[in-house]
Amino acid sequence: MTTGVQVPEGQGDPRQNRTPGVPTQDRTRPRSSVITARAAASFEPAGRSVAAARSFVRDTLQGWGCGDIIDDAVVLTSELVTNAVVHAGTTAEVLCLLSADGVRVEVSDRYPEREIPVQQVQVSMGNPDREGGRGLQLCAAIAARWGVEYTPTHKRVWFQLPLPDRVPGTRSAGPSLPVRMLPPTDGRVRVAVVQIDRHGTIAAWNDDAQRLFGYAPEQIVGKPFTDLAAWPHTPGTGTGVAEALQLSRWEGSYGIRAAEGPLIRVYASHLRVRDTEGEPSTVCLLVREHERAVLQSPSRAPATDAPAAGEPGPADPFEVFIGSPAPDDLDGLLQRTVERARDILDGDAAFLLLATDDETELEVRASTGLPSARQRFARVPVEVAHGRFGSARMPAVHEDLTNAKGAVPLLEDTGMRSVVTVPLKVEGRLTGSLGVAAETPARYSNEEALRLQFAADRIALAVESARLGELERLRRGSLSFLVEASDLLAGTLDRDQTLALMAQMTVPTLATWCAVYTIADQSSEPYLSYVLHEDEERIDGLKALLSRIDPPEPVTTPGARVWKAPADAAHQAALRTSMRRFDLGQAGDADSGVGPTLATASAVGGETVVLPLVARNRVIGMLTLGKPSDDHFRQEILELAEDLSRRAALALDNARLYSERTAISQSLQRSLLPPELPDVPGVEVEVIYRAAGEGNEVGGDFYDLFPIRDGAYGFAIGDVCGTGPEAAAVTGLARHALRLLAREGFTGPAVLERLNAAILDEGARSRFLTLLYGELWPQEDGSARLKVVCAGHPLPLRLRQTGVVEAAAEPQPLLGVMEDLELYEQTVCLDPGDVLLCVTDGVTERREGTRMLGDDGLTDVLTQCTGLTAGAVAARVMRAVERFASDAPSDDMAILAMRVPGLQD
Repeated sequence: MTTGVQVPEGQGDPRQNRTPGVPTQDRTRPRSSVITARAAASFEPAGRSVAAARSFVRDTLQGWGCGDIIDDAVVLTSELVTNAVVHAGTTAEVLCLLSADGVRVEVSDRYPEREIPVQQVQVSMGNPDREGGRGLQLCAAIAARWGVEYTPTHKRVWFQLPLPDRVPGTRSAGPSLPVRMLPPTDGRVRVAVVQIDRHGTIAAWNDDAQRLFGYAPEQIVGKPFTDLAAWPHTPGTGTGVAEALQLSRWEGSYGIRAAEGPLIRVYASHLRVRDTEGEPSTVCLLVREHERAVLQSPSRAPATDAPAAGEPGPADPFEVFIGSPAPDDLDGLLQRTVERARDILDGDAAFLLLATDDETELEVRASTGLPSARQRFARVPVEVAHGRFGSARMPAVHEDLTNAKGAVPLLEDTGMRSVVTVPLKVEGRLTGSLGVAAETPARYSNEEALRLQFAADRIALAVESARLGELERLRRGSLSFLVEASDLLAGTLDRDQTLALMAQMTVPTLATWCAVYTIADQSSEPYLSYVLHEDEERIDGLKALLSRIDPPEPVTTPGARVWKAPADAAHQAALRTSMRRFDLGQAGDADSGVGPTLATASAVGGETVVLPLVARNRVIGMLTLGKPSDDHFRQEILELAEDLSRRAALALDNARLYSERTAISQSLQRSLLPPELPDVPGVEVEVIYRAAGEGNEVGGDFYDLFPIRDGAYGFAIGDVCGTGPEAAAVTGLARHALRLLAREGFTGPAVLERLNAAILDEGARSRFLTLLYGELWPQEDGSARLKVVCAGHPLPLRLRQTGVVEAAAEPQPLLGVMEDLELYEQTVCLDPGDVLLCVTDGVTERREGTRMLGDDGLTDVLTQCTGLTAGAVAARVMRAVERFASDAPSDDMAILAMRVPGLQD
C-alpha cells in the first residue's frame, strides 16, 4: 500500500473533470467546495487490501476528527474496494477529501476491458443477494451524495458524507430552579484531575483522585491509563479510550477500576492541551456518574430571534417538562424524564420502559428510586394479564399492589404499594411506558394519571426520535463490527486461535464474560473449551464454576436463550461460603475462599444467554455470554451476537476440518517414513527430514535404511513428483517394494526396473520418481563397500579425509517415465573417515531470488565438514541450506549422511 497526505490552501478539487457523455449517478455534485485536507492510498489486488483500506479510511477520518461518520465511511469503502481488488482484480486507489460540505471518498479501479456505458444508460445497482455489487446500493442508502464516473482506463465511484452540525458554543445560563429540582450530589463533591501524556500514561494524579479510586500518586503515575479505564465498546455508540485521548475535547461516561476491585462509573470531561515546550497532553476531570451535572456541558442550540421586550416567548411543552437545555443523548433524556415524572407526582420511584419492535415486550431503560435488581434492559411483557389494567397500552392506577400480585412485574419485592403507569405512543403505536410509584397505598388517582399522561404525550415523539437515532447508529456500528470480525475469523485456520478470537470479540464489546463450549461429534458431550472475563482475575473462578455445572443443552434452534444455571450455582456457592463464614453449622475456615466466591457470584449474577454454533446443519458448540449481577442484554446486542455466532461457527468448523486434515496428512506422512533406523556396525548414519508448508500436505520426499541379509543393508532416498494423496501412493509403493525386492535377492538395477514397471502399472495415478538406491556391506578392515544406482536423483557426494569432494555415482534415467530401462550399479568404497552425503532436490534447489544453492554450493559446504561425525555433517548442511535464504523452504528436504569412522575416532 502506498499513501500520501497533503493539505492545500484554498484549492478546489482537481478531480472534478468528467468525460463528456458518460453518466454519473449524481449530477448535483458540488464543484466549488474548498478542500482543506486530503489523503490518498493505493492497494494491490489482494484480499488483504480490503482490511488495509478500511484501516486507512478509519485512521484518516479519526485524525481529522470526523468520528461521527467513520462507521459509514468504513462500510462503504469496504464494499467498493472489494469490488475493485477482488471482483475486478485491479489495483484500487482510495482518495479522502475533507471540505466544509463533509467528507468525500473516491475509490478508483483500472479495468480497461470493461465497456463504457453509453449516455443515458442507468448504472446497474447490482443484486443485493449476490456476493458482489452491493457497493452502489449501500452508497444510495447511506451517502448524502454519490456518483459513478467512467473513462476508457478506469472507473471511479465516489460518495460524500455530511458532517454533523457543530454550532460554536457560547457561555450559557440556565433558569433559576427550585431546590428540589437541583441535581443531587454527595455531601462533598470530589473532582479527580488526571493528566495523561502523549503516550497514554498517567502523568499527574490529585488528592480527589486518590480519595475516589484508592490509588496513591506513587502507585499510579507512569502506568497506562488504559489499564485503569473500563471503556464501553458497544459498536456504533462511541470511540475507544485511545482515540478519545487524542481528541481536542471529549465528554462521556466510562468506568474506573478502583484499588479495592469494584468498578466505579464516572462522568469525564477531557481537554487536550500543550505545555510551553509544545508537548501535548490530555487533562481529564472525573466525577461520580450520579454527579455528572458538575461537569456536563449544556447542549448548545442555534440562536433564535428573541421575543420583543415585555412579550413572553412561546413555551415549548417538551422543554416545560424536561427542562432546558434538554439532554442530547437518549440515556440522558430518559433519565431526566423519570426524574421529572417522579418530582411531578411526588413519588418515591419512577421508571421508563421502551417497547421492542414487535411490541410484545418492554425493556427497562431508565429508573430512579428502585433497587439495583431493576437494572436497565430487563424485559417484561406488554400484556401481563387480561383487561385494561393488565396491559401497558392503557393508563392504569393501582392503589395497592399487595392486592394485585404480578400486575407490575418490575415492582415486585421493591416495597412499592401504589403505582400509576401511562403509555408512550407515536401515531397510535406503543413505543414505551412511563410509571411513578410510591411506598404508601392509595397515593394516586385518575387525576395523577391524567397529569402523567399529559407529560408522556409531550415527550413521546422526542424519545422515539432519539431511540431511532440510537438504533440506526448501533446498526451501522454493528455492520462495521461484523465486517471486521469476519476478517479476523477468516484470517486463521487454527482452532485454538479461532476460539480465542470468538471470546475476545465478544468481551467486553457485547458481554462481560464469555464461555465457548465445543462438541466433537453427535455422541459427545459439550466440552468447556475457552473462558474469558473482562477482569482477568475472575477467569479462574468463572472457569471453575462452569466446570462444576452441567453444560447447556445443545439445540439447533437459532437465537439466544436464557441459561440460569451459572447464576443459580454461583448464588448457592456464595450462600454456602457465607454460612461457613458466620459459622452456621458448617465446618471450615471462616474466611477461606470468601472473597473469590462472592466475586465470582457477582460476576455471573446477571443475565446469561446461550447461542448455538451451527455449521453445515450440525451443532458444533455453544457461545455463552453473561453479564454481572442484575445486568441484562439489549435486544440489539443479542441480535448482533447471533450474527457473530453464525460467522464464528463456520470459522470454527473450518478450523476443525483443517486440523483433521492436517492430522491425517501428518499421520500418513509418518507412515511413509521408517519408524526407526537400524544400527549398522562400523558405519555412522544420520537422517534429517524437513517437510515444507504447514503440514497439511503429504510430501513426496522419502528415505529408508533396512537390513537385507546378514552383513548387508539397503538404503534409499527419493523424491516423488508432486504432493498429496497421489504422491503418497507412489511413495508408499516405492518404499515397500524396495524392501520386498531387495530381500528377495534382486540386484540394485533389477530392483529399480521392477519398481519402474509397478509405477507405470498405476496408469493415470502414476508419478515419476527420482531415486538413489544402494546396498552397503561393512568390511572387517573398517571400510565399507557400496553398490549404488542413481535414477534421475541428485548425485551422492563422497567426502574424503583429505577434504576432496567427488560424485559417487553417475546419473541414469528416472523412474515412471519409460518402460524399458537399462540401469547399472556402481561400486563405491568408503575408507575410514570418508562420508557419503545423499540429499533430495529441496536441498540443492534452495533459492534466494535468482540465486540457487545448486550442486556447487552443496559441494562447498561439504568441503568444510572434514573430520565431523555423520550427525554433525547433516546438521551443518541443513543449517547452511536454511541460512541460504530468508524465506521458509518451499520444498521438502531429506538428508542422509553415512560415515565410516576413522582410525583416530
